[in-house]
Amino acid sequence: MIDTISFVHTRFCPPLGVPNMLPLQGDNKKMEDAKFYLTLPGTKVEMEEKELQASKTPGNFTPNKDSTKDSFQIATLICSTKLTQNVDLLGLLNWRSNPQNIKHNLKKLMEVDGGEIVKFLQDTLDALFNIMMEMSDDEAYDFLVFDALVFIISLIGDIKFQHFNPVLETYIYKHFSATLAYVKLSKVLNFYVANADDSSKTELRFAALKALKYLFRFIIQSRVLYLRFYGQSEDGDEFSNSIRQLFLAFNMLMDRPLEEAVKIKGAALKYLPSIINDVKLVFDPVELSVLFCKFIQSIPDNQLVRQKLNCMTKIVESNLFRQSECRDVLLPLLIDQLSGQLDDNSSKPDHEASSQLLSYLLEVLDRKDVGPTALHVQLIMERLLRRINRTVIGMSRQSPHIGSFIACMIAILRQMDESHYSHYISTFKTRQDIIDFLMETFIMFKDLIGKNVYAKDWMVMNMTQNRVFLRAINQFAEVLTRFFMDQASFELQLWNNYFHLAVAFLTHESLQLETFSQAKRNKIVKKYGDMRKEIGFRIRDMWYNLGPHKIKFIPSMVGPILEVTLTPEVELRKATIPIFFDMMQCEFNFSGNGNFHMFENELITKLDQEVEGGRGDEQYKVLLEKLLLEHCRKHKYLSSSGEVFALLVSSLLENLLDYRTIIMHDESKENRMSCTVNVLNFYKEKKREDIYIRYLYKLRDLHRDCENYTEAAYTLLLHAELLQWSDKPCVPHLLQRDTYYVYTQQELKEKLYQEIISYFDKGKMWEKAIKLSKELAENYESKVFDYEGLGDLLKKRASFYENIIKAMRPQPEYFAVGYYGQGFPSFLRNKIFIYRGKEYERREDFSLRLLTQFPNAEKMASTTPPGEDIKSSPKQHMQCFTVKPVMSLPPSYKDKPVPEQILNYYRANEVQQFRYSRPFRKGEKDPDNEFATMWIERTTYTTAYTFPGILKWFEVKQISTEEISPLENAIETMELTNEKISNCVQQHAWDRSLSVHPLSMLLSGIVDPAVMGGYSNYEKAFFTEKYLQEHPEDQEKIELLKRLIALQMPLLTEGIRIHGEKLTEQLKPLHDRLSSCFRELKEKVEKLYGVITLPPNLTERKQSRTGSMVLPYIMSSTLRRLSITSVTSSVISSSSNSSDNAPSRPGSDGSILEPLLERRASSGARVEDLSLKEDSENRMSKFKRKDWSLSKSQVIAEKASEPDLMSPARKAQRPKSLQLSDNRLTPFHGSSPPQSTPLSPPPLTPKATRTLSSPSLQTDGLMMATVPPPPPPKSKPYESSQRNSTEDSLSTSMEILDLSCLSTKDSSYNEKGRKTPPSTQNKTVKGVPFGRSICSQSLDLSFLMKSYISKVT
Repeated sequence: MIDTISFVHTRFCPPLGVPNMLPLQGDNKKMEDAKFYLTLPGTKVEMEEKELQASKTPGNFTPNKDSTKDSFQIATLICSTKLTQNVDLLGLLNWRSNPQNIKHNLKKLMEVDGGEIVKFLQDTLDALFNIMMEMSDDEAYDFLVFDALVFIISLIGDIKFQHFNPVLETYIYKHFSATLAYVKLSKVLNFYVANADDSSKTELRFAALKALKYLFRFIIQSRVLYLRFYGQSEDGDEFSNSIRQLFLAFNMLMDRPLEEAVKIKGAALKYLPSIINDVKLVFDPVELSVLFCKFIQSIPDNQLVRQKLNCMTKIVESNLFRQSECRDVLLPLLIDQLSGQLDDNSSKPDHEASSQLLSYLLEVLDRKDVGPTALHVQLIMERLLRRINRTVIGMSRQSPHIGSFIACMIAILRQMDESHYSHYISTFKTRQDIIDFLMETFIMFKDLIGKNVYAKDWMVMNMTQNRVFLRAINQFAEVLTRFFMDQASFELQLWNNYFHLAVAFLTHESLQLETFSQAKRNKIVKKYGDMRKEIGFRIRDMWYNLGPHKIKFIPSMVGPILEVTLTPEVELRKATIPIFFDMMQCEFNFSGNGNFHMFENELITKLDQEVEGGRGDEQYKVLLEKLLLEHCRKHKYLSSSGEVFALLVSSLLENLLDYRTIIMHDESKENRMSCTVNVLNFYKEKKREDIYIRYLYKLRDLHRDCENYTEAAYTLLLHAELLQWSDKPCVPHLLQRDTYYVYTQQELKEKLYQEIISYFDKGKMWEKAIKLSKELAENYESKVFDYEGLGDLLKKRASFYENIIKAMRPQPEYFAVGYYGQGFPSFLRNKIFIYRGKEYERREDFSLRLLTQFPNAEKMASTTPPGEDIKSSPKQHMQCFTVKPVMSLPPSYKDKPVPEQILNYYRANEVQQFRYSRPFRKGEKDPDNEFATMWIERTTYTTAYTFPGILKWFEVKQISTEEISPLENAIETMELTNEKISNCVQQHAWDRSLSVHPLSMLLSGIVDPAVMGGYSNYEKAFFTEKYLQEHPEDQEKIELLKRLIALQMPLLTEGIRIHGEKLTEQLKPLHDRLSSCFRELKEKVEKLYGVITLPPNLTERKQSRTGSMVLPYIMSSTLRRLSITSVTSSVISSSSNSSDNAPSRPGSDGSILEPLLERRASSGARVEDLSLKEDSENRMSKFKRKDWSLSKSQVIAEKASEPDLMSPARKAQRPKSLQLSDNRLTPFHGSSPPQSTPLSPPPLTPKATRTLSSPSLQTDGLMMATVPPPPPPKSKPYESSQRNSTEDSLSTSMEILDLSCLSTKDSSYNEKGRKTPPSTQNKTVKGVPFGRSICSQSLDLSFLMKSYISKVT
């Protein structure tokens, strides 16, 4: 849509043609260019002519022929500076024609529009002053003219007319000619000020004060004109008296109570200083200064403080203060006022106004054209310097006024010469006063140097501050030498403060010239010099001047002197490094021990800190070793020990520089940890326990900052291992910085164990905490007999045991990370590391965290090992994928019913081997069944150390690979699927409050005919004569797979039954379809693979211990081993479809899984004790020889106190915990369970029909009509994970083993480097062998199932 605008042709039109002008429409953007519309017609006649020449008319403009709605208006404005139509203003301008109306016109002038007045400003002012001069007999005109003049000045002062100020100025100095106007104006002004108690004139008085500046310009200009024409006359004293009278009136006004005329007082303070520069032209400046002093003094204390300070600031800004004789009068007053504001007793000092006044005052004194200022600077120094210092010390560094006060202090010190310093020190009455002043100054200077008040890039200000501070420090150093050097007057703290101040100044970042560009460096050196050398040489001289007092500064001054020597300036290093030898010699001579251990330990400690902080270089190492060796070899007693020490320091410095090279520019905590471990290992090899332990604590601190409490505990454990359970005294280096107040190694080890146990507790490593607590308990019980401590320790241990069973404990994931390419540091380059992830950290988050540490690294999309081209590339290539730890159970746990919560610890801890499975295709691709040629490559990584340890990552030292055949993969997949169905059914059988939707999705994904291709794929791939002929060794595996398929039917039967009991009206159509599909599926499977029946007593509640119940965790292998199998000819011949082979025995219609009296608490515990490279035949033979127990884990639930567990009158218990945790969580048991009635299952009678009948399930799994349903479990913090466990509990393994997610039609890889079928992406997986939802947490279930097959066959 085109934006249109109406316009008119601006050429001249005849009067009769004006009504016929045409409004035309056109593109608004093109309107900006005149060439588009100047040729358009302006009238109808011209438009008609243009229509005949349409081709010449611009296409973007379409004239509107008959527009009657469009119109426009033309307005004119005539402005004249000579003619006015305002009657009131015209009457004033023509006042002579109507003299009787003068008063009326003067009053009406204040009602005239301001714009009209400013146009006739000169004529109006002339009229006013003419009236004042010609009508001088009547004083009434003087007041009216004065008021009119004030009105005009106020009008021009308004922001609307402020651009007329030059017009007013021009009038005053070029056109004003009333030589006697000053008499009348001053008289009226005096009257207004003197009669301040007249409230009726308050507004006029306030307006007059606002206009005071221009009123006095009229007065002074009138006086100047008078003197010009008449010379100095007798009325000079009269004029001066009028000025004095005016100030006297102001003084009386200011001395009135604050409540009266406060507005007038504020206006007087604000506007009175504006007359100074004009008045001093015709009035004595010194007397004027006195008048202003009296004016300021007339203001009562603590009244109008801000206004008074601002008034004095304007006085200082005036030309009056630039005259030396005027400063002699004004400066004492100003200093008194500032002293009162900056005094310690001032309740509410106005820092802003005070700093502003002080700044202007010092700025004037710094000028070269204001006469002598030495005495004035001395007066300010004596009265204000220390007050300013204390103000700065007491002021917050975030205060907006701190910069102004520091600038004032710098200005005072800058204007002080040596005589000022000497005089200032002489003003102190006692020696203690000098000490206090120097202490305050040193502390303040050091604080200001350490905390930059001014921006770092404000180089001029920072360098000026440094230059002034350096000069002051050197002056005060002379005071130290003069007053506090001898034995009697030596002040250790004062000297110590001086040295620390000097070192802080030398090491200030603004003086480190090497950090600047060459041009900037040259400019600084040319203007200010290298101040580091100057202060460094002074530090050296002051140190050597100490004489016998040097020993008092060892080892405290070792660190500061080291900072000086590390400054990258060769001359400074050569001058200050010999101080180290002087310290060694001093301690050797005066310590009485004949050694320099204090100096040695301190230097090593500080050197480590400084180098780690980024200071020091290779040149420093060489120079330090050279100078120390030179001095030591010349000494009679230090030649041997000194040389050893020099070489040790050189070796340490070399290692620290290498260490720093890696981490200097890297803020990554992980990299710091790696480098710290490398350095502490070096010290461990060198048997330097002191440095080794120090780095242990650095590593501990890094872990603690990152909340890696487990790793922090393992790190401290290395320290504890250096100690013994004995009464040997602790040497100093064993204590380190975390000094416990202990004396023996036993005490220290006890403290360490307590801290380690605390860290293990925070890291939820309760098993390790229990182990250490047992060792500590033995010490309490058998050695120190601390029974109270033993009791507390046993209580803690009891809580650890309880936490293992009840507390939620996330299992971390492990990630394999490969660093390939020459761009990585040497300790990472072309190596693989296993990382232990943080709690709930997934691979995507972990990868992002790694890429943050290495922003230039390229993430590899594939998980296959890279080639030599990538390893030798100058870039950084990073490979990251999830691996699964291989559980290694203690021998005491094997083949025993260990609870799931205990086993969960060993699934992610005490591990050193990790697996990663990658699918690949072997052989030619089968277009009908891709599954038959899809193999699994399983890689096992072995790390250098066991997880967890002192780091969250360790290098991989060994890699092995094995291949899993498609048949073995199918067996594992079916085992995991059956286990998932079994566990899900058990959950819903026990906990009626669980949502039915996860069960619906699980059943739908298995029994839906749309995905029954899973079984058919197995049949096509493995259940053929061709496959048996080609792979006769797989006969047992094929039979096992068939039985696994048959085992799924009784599990699904129970799932369908429970689904039918819990369904809603909305789910009824779905349930009908599931039932229909399942009947077809079951009929087919039982005909082909036989029928498996599970005994009803499989899941009976078994009494374990007093006060608890043991509920077995049912795995697929257990279900198969205890079930009854019917194998007919249909199992062998897939072509047989006779129904005569249908079994006629109990449960032949499908096994009925009795609902459990308690939900299982975890996804399953499986123990794997076979070697990784053992082939399937060896495993099968082992299965045949091995008798497996019922379960490898149980869930513990409290038992009621009644002894008769199976009494009909007794109500069944609900377990404390009704959750099904995933593979990352340990279940938490909640409150005591509610009660319900358990019924023992009656014996089953044989049935030949395929109807479902299970009294046990109907009375126990469901609630009887006479028994009310149990209340839903209380909400628990982990309930959400329970509800989602059916959907998500098996998803974790997909990140490790993903072959089951492969489609038979698609071979595309997903973002994790695995193949993912389109049918299973982003939707609920339904295929039994191919869906993601059937993946489980472990592959060890196959061992148990194969054990059962071996028994049956």
